[in-house]
Amino acid sequence: MKLYLQLVEFSGVSLQNEHIFYAVCAKVMRRILIDAARARRALKRGGGAEELPIKEELIGESGKSVDVLALDQALQRLAQLDERKSQVVECRFFGGMSVQETAQVLNVSQETVLRDWRLARVWLFRTLGSEGCHAG
Repeated sequence: MKLYLQLVEFSGVSLQNEHIFYAVCAKVMRRILIDAARARRALKRGGGAEELPIKEELIGESGKSVDVLALDQALQRLAQLDERKSQVVECRFFGGMSVQETAQVLNVSQETVLRDWRLARVWLFRTLGSEGCHAG
């Protein structure tokens, strides 16, 4: 329901095809998770943001979770360096898209998505370090 309501805010965006729709959904899902993590952090008076378990097939590290707010900040920094790599992570992690779906949404080859995904994961794990990822 919350996803739908926030999608309505994008009424000015032309959702001409399903690829654009999925990209917008991933962006909105990211925003919903960030807002929820911020609200939980505020309720806990700085007691820590919500952590999400990382899907092994998406990130490659089982038994880990990630601080959503730290991930968002890292993705903002990554977007400044390489917007497409940030979009790949957003589609795969927040949108739950496959490599093929991500390639279609971003209008690039699957090989490009795989390469960007590998490099973005390495960059994110280095950036987040022990502070953003935790054994679970």
